[in-house]
Amino acid sequence: MIEKQQALQQSNVELELYKEEKEYIEKNELFFEESKLFIIEKEPIQRFADAYIERSNKETEEVIAIENGAFLNQSVHYLKEQKNEFIYLESRWFDLIGVEAISLEVDDVFGTYDVMLGLKLQKKYEKSIKNYLNDLFNEKQQSFDLMFNQNDGMWDLNFTLNFIQKFDEDMTLGEAYCHIYRLLFNLAETIEETSIK
Repeated sequence: MIEKQQALQQSNVELELYKEEKEYIEKNELFFEESKLFIIEKEPIQRFADAYIERSNKETEEVIAIENGAFLNQSVHYLKEQKNEFIYLESRWFDLIGVEAISLEVDDVFGTYDVMLGLKLQKKYEKSIKNYLNDLFNEKQQSFDLMFNQNDGMWDLNFTLNFIQKFDEDMTLGEAYCHIYRLLFNLAETIEETSIK
């Protein structure tokens, strides 16, 4: 047992993480003091390299094409050029933040980029979710819709990507999804901190 402990103390552990998870581990001190932990921060755009991506028709929801991660290198402006399409993305990373999938499309009337998703949080967190979103969007009108779906037992959340800090129409679809992920990661972290109090 002592030998194992000494070996652990002398071993270097490398852990590849993205910025959000790295900051969470450091903030909450979730590492073993006995080992020398080296966290290597991965490029955010790599997060969705193996994601399941569909391009679908907005009216019929019929799948137009299934894309690979390279598709996310296109400008977000792609959606303005293909207004009849929406992008549906599933990723294993969404399990960490309580999300099934994230869809992205351009609003036909306002020309804004709209995000739609199902959020797996209990109904009792309504106030915390709304407070977080109100703070995030500075209470801008029409910036988000939140409704609890009794049938699915989850929140239907829609919000306007244009109102997110650092949004830029020149960003890639991958960068847009990274910003959305960060927003939702921070929401999940806020809910966790609120529930502990």
